[in-house]
Amino acid sequence: MNAVNAVNAVGAADAVPDVLLVVGDARTSDPLSTMLELVGYRTVVVDRATEATDLLAGRRFDLVILDVTLPDTEALRHSRRLLAPDRPAVLLLTGDGEFLGSLPGGGPDGADGVDGQGGGASGRVAEVLAHARQLVRGAEPGGWDGALRYGDLVLDHSTRRARRGERAIELTPAEYRLLRCLLVNAERVLSKEQIGRHVWDDPPTDGAIERLVSRLRLKVNGEQTALIHTRRGFGYWLGQAGRP
Repeated sequence: MNAVNAVNAVGAADAVPDVLLVVGDARTSDPLSTMLELVGYRTVVVDRATEATDLLAGRRFDLVILDVTLPDTEALRHSRRLLAPDRPAVLLLTGDGEFLGSLPGGGPDGADGVDGQGGGASGRVAEVLAHARQLVRGAEPGGWDGALRYGDLVLDHSTRRARRGERAIELTPAEYRLLRCLLVNAERVLSKEQIGRHVWDDPPTDGAIERLVSRLRLKVNGEQTALIHTRRGFGYWLGQAGRP
């Protein structure tokens, strides 16, 4: 995940917020992770609170999404990172994705309060995403417009358009989703399976993925230095040649 440090937002060296998903059921964590990454966040997914405790000890996250039904959540209660003055906000879910509330981050005020409605709240991914964006907003630098950058390549979330230097790049919806996936994971090799989960609702064929990557590669690379590459036998990645 450290590879995406090359993705820069407006006015910041690395403005992509980090979200830690601590969710036991992949049927909940997979769509949440996909949606969060598509709107511009980095995600790390674990299915045990003890593993999350280890991650929090060595890395700063802007938001923790916690499945309160996990049997080892007590391990997180005494995490030094969650007790720190600049601790991340915590969004609470049930195992099936039902939103329960949130614990605000950043200092002792409100540490014991739950913000939001109780268990009757909708379990839709869209609602959870809305709460996550509200909590993370304070971690986003002022002036960030959601655009993702790698070198002279820019993808604008608000207009769904890309440009390479002064050259505009027209994208289909699928090409937009693929480019956003590659930018969020810049300098990280993604398998066809990973790309398929981010770009399509239903599992695509290998041929469909290869054709989409080929079309996007022609548009992004053009006559300029290649940014989209193939790692034979592994997958595809975006970045400067020789980086991964």
